[in-house]
Amino acid sequence: MSRPDNTRARIAGAVALLALGALGAAAGWWWGAHHAAESQATSGHEHPGAAAPEREVLYWYDPMMPEQHFDKPGKSPFMDMELVPKYAEESGAGSGVRVDAALQQNLGMRLATVARGPLSGSIDATGVVAFNERALSVLQARAAGFVERAWPLAAGDIVRAGEPLTVLRIPEWTAAQRELLALSRRPDARLKQALRERLLALGMPAALVRAVETDGKARPTWTLSAPRSGVLLEFTVREGMTVAPGQTLARINGLDTAWIEVAVPEASGATVATGNIAQVRLTGAPQAALEGRVESILPALDAASRSLRLRIELPNPEGRLRAGMSASVNIASGPRGEALTVPTEAVIRTGKRSLVMRADGSGRFSPVAVELGPEIGDRTVITAGLAEGEQVVASGQFLIDSEARLTGMEPAAPEVAQ
Repeated sequence: MSRPDNTRARIAGAVALLALGALGAAAGWWWGAHHAAESQATSGHEHPGAAAPEREVLYWYDPMMPEQHFDKPGKSPFMDMELVPKYAEESGAGSGVRVDAALQQNLGMRLATVARGPLSGSIDATGVVAFNERALSVLQARAAGFVERAWPLAAGDIVRAGEPLTVLRIPEWTAAQRELLALSRRPDARLKQALRERLLALGMPAALVRAVETDGKARPTWTLSAPRSGVLLEFTVREGMTVAPGQTLARINGLDTAWIEVAVPEASGATVATGNIAQVRLTGAPQAALEGRVESILPALDAASRSLRLRIELPNPEGRLRAGMSASVNIASGPRGEALTVPTEAVIRTGKRSLVMRADGSGRFSPVAVELGPEIGDRTVITAGLAEGEQVVASGQFLIDSEARLTGMEPAAPEVAQ
């Protein structure tokens, strides 16, 4: 074939391809237009003269700050983005966050039932053994004098009631005793009474005054003895030293009872009362349980740990309790009666309010504001916001809460628990 024939053949093929493409484009345009017209006709037949319904907008919000609402659209003052409308139908029933069942399983989401249970329970805590400071005796010098003798004692020693500690010589007492004895032969009763009162005013014990009157002998020295059995917390007396009025010579703490000082969370404070029974197990002897009672609840709250301090009093007849020992404590707590409770882990505390994620049974979850009562064990009392038998999310609720905040969903207001 000659070259002119080949050229004519190529041109003819190109023209044919262009014609086919134009024909296909025309056919596609015709089909699309015909289909759109048919759809519009059908739609007009089903809803003659009907316009698309206008959705009611409740407010506009920034998805990054969903708690802030605006009454008109526009730019967000927080982010470089347009405000998003919140429609009325989105806040109605069944408008909670929907979570697919497979996703719930992957997230390890657990549900718990709002149940009615007893208010009484127990609190587990740790404590430290301390001296019972109500069994503390402080011995002071009642007048100026000298230490003639001091028994070889030191802080930490155990003493018995009546055991001598030191012998003091108080010159002022000696002179007053001799004056009393010199006037004791006179029949003037008022004068004798005045002298007795003078000796007592000088700080002389009443027993010593009676002894001087009984045997008619002055006592230049005075033996200071332990008023109770216990441990010497302080003993500052040494032979030959002088003492001043009001100077502390010894401090003795009784050991018949001891305190266990315990810190309990602030939220559990309302369930504890004085007189509640406590089971105490010493770390050094965990097999033996000791029983005591809550003796007092201190009025000051520890600001650092947000905890209340309790004192549990225990009998200590054998002296086994020593200050500084650690112990585990189980305190019976809570008033009588019943209340609605949920697992404590289901509660989201924002600082301003408390929320739970309520499940409606169809895979949807919505935030509900609740009012809390005391914590009892691992559950928290709900006084408003939920009803018995409802289900809440006990694990994974923070993810749902984040999604609810992004969509601008407002928590339901709390209602009194039934």
